[in-house]
Amino acid sequence: MKTKEIFQAGLQFHHYANTAYPLTPNSFRQFQLRDAGTFSEFLRADWARADQVNLYVHIPFCQTRCRFCEYTVLENTTPADEDEYVDLLLKEIALYAPLLRGKQVIGYDMGGGTPTFLSLANLKKITAALETSFSFAADVVYSIETTPVIAAREPEKIKALFDLGYRRISMGVQTVSESLLNALGREGSTHIYERAAQNIRAAGYGSFNIDLMYGFLHQQDSELETTLKYAISLNPDHITLYRNRYKGTQLEDEAGGVSLYRIMSQYRLAYRTLKDSGYQGNIGKNTFSRIPGDYGTSDYLTHRVIEGVPYLGLGLGAQSFGTSYLAYNHGAATKAIAAYRKALTQGQLPLQDIYALPEDEAMAKMVSVAFYFGFVDEQAFQHRFGVAFRHQFTDAVTYLLAEGLMEAKEQRLYLTERGADYINGIIPLFYSKRSQREMLELMNSKGDTRSHDEQAFLKVYNLNNYQRPSLAVDAVIFHEPQAGRVQLLLIKRGAHPFMNDWALPGGFVQPDESAEQAVRRELSEEAGLVVTELKQLPLYSEAGRDPRGWIVSAPFWGTSDDSKVTFGDDAIEACWFTVQLESTEDDCLLRLSADNYELRAVCATQEPFTVKESQGIAFDHASMIIRALVASSY
Repeated sequence: MKTKEIFQAGLQFHHYANTAYPLTPNSFRQFQLRDAGTFSEFLRADWARADQVNLYVHIPFCQTRCRFCEYTVLENTTPADEDEYVDLLLKEIALYAPLLRGKQVIGYDMGGGTPTFLSLANLKKITAALETSFSFAADVVYSIETTPVIAAREPEKIKALFDLGYRRISMGVQTVSESLLNALGREGSTHIYERAAQNIRAAGYGSFNIDLMYGFLHQQDSELETTLKYAISLNPDHITLYRNRYKGTQLEDEAGGVSLYRIMSQYRLAYRTLKDSGYQGNIGKNTFSRIPGDYGTSDYLTHRVIEGVPYLGLGLGAQSFGTSYLAYNHGAATKAIAAYRKALTQGQLPLQDIYALPEDEAMAKMVSVAFYFGFVDEQAFQHRFGVAFRHQFTDAVTYLLAEGLMEAKEQRLYLTERGADYINGIIPLFYSKRSQREMLELMNSKGDTRSHDEQAFLKVYNLNNYQRPSLAVDAVIFHEPQAGRVQLLLIKRGAHPFMNDWALPGGFVQPDESAEQAVRRELSEEAGLVVTELKQLPLYSEAGRDPRGWIVSAPFWGTSDDSKVTFGDDAIEACWFTVQLESTEDDCLLRLSADNYELRAVCATQEPFTVKESQGIAFDHASMIIRALVASSY
């Protein structure tokens, strides 16, 4: 598998190729430990190799499950259910205490679910059990999560948690769009958010984070911008952006309707808005802070992401990543408590699955998570695995530096602005070879979902949001090498419609530019190309030529002496294709080939060269190409 092929596959599979690793719950089955009687000794030996540890405590209770939630959450519970769960959690803490004796806890998070859904008495029990069972470093900042509703309506609980030692609090706002909140199954209002923020500040918290989400099918850019500006007005110390991951949620069927370009553009919007308001974070990072020198994340997440410090997850469905193992507690798959209860009642560790990872998989896990911060710390990687990062990933690093997707600074490799756009292609370059093959197999097993995904996109596409008719431009650019056939520039589309098909560079004309200015801009943004002379072809205005609605295109053609192209904007690849045109009495057969790509189209032999059949060439662009070939005499 070539580096470029893996990169391209990650972009096409972007809803799965992200910081969550492995790809599926079944990815590591071959590494699974089967004999429960050996678990304790295996864990004792693994943790003996660690000096430090992070703790995460999962509280699986919420007022209601949000439709975007992928986590283990129990619904329709009673106070008695919560009391029982805390008692079980205390048993789990007691079982792990001997295994982690002497290990220094340098990060601690209580998350969920909603930890503050529990009674204050239960929260005190959990905190006391942790402090008496494990050795916390003196400077650990305890972190906890809440919802706006609880923070607004239970200020005494928020203050009591501060008095209990919690100094960082994270509140999930996600969005302030009422229509989107209803679609996601969440409760919220500006009155609640403002009261919640006031109560958190009154309690004394000096590290206040607000979580926001983007990448929803039904989320307009204007709604995201409004949410960002409103969150900023609440004056939190940090703001975290979570991209909706779809996998394992009630919204999974909508995933295909959200293009990679949509994700890119919304992150760019958020990054600019936050930066302009004083919230700092390197490009590609998810958390932004207005406190100088502060990453904005909890100690638990900071040490886990940058340094790869092993972490122990406690609670229903919690995940742990030791020095050489990955484990999931009971409930991760079923979202039910029965097996977790049974194991702890019998005095057993509540492990649903535990995997003894080969080193390349442990490396892939650490590096995938590192991209949450938009960089990889080379020294931390070498400290954990005893091998130089660039030695382990020579081909990937060489490719990323050459393509301008990452840059080296102070023993770290950072995403560039361009790299942040294409992060989903970058992360799989650090997968194990086995997991890279798995990603390709998963893509192939899903088959051609374009029709379904495009229908999901079109379902929420509203032409009334745009001026009509919309005017677009397309560019037919030829390159003639010193020896060989003429070549044609195409880009692979990163947005619906025709996502992942090949198209001519182009896009919509903006109100302040001419058609020729627009086509030059699009050539620069999508392919990094400047063309001296352009000539216009006839307009394309046939009804139904674009599934989005009434869109007219003004195509241009020209030639370029420069063969170097750099894809960008909503293009996920730019490439020169060798052109072959064959004519019969009835048809024109257009063949385009480059690397491993073979495209073809059958068109009428007379103007306007109407497209009869097309494989891999978007819209009516095959007709434009033939027209330009005729006009240029190629």
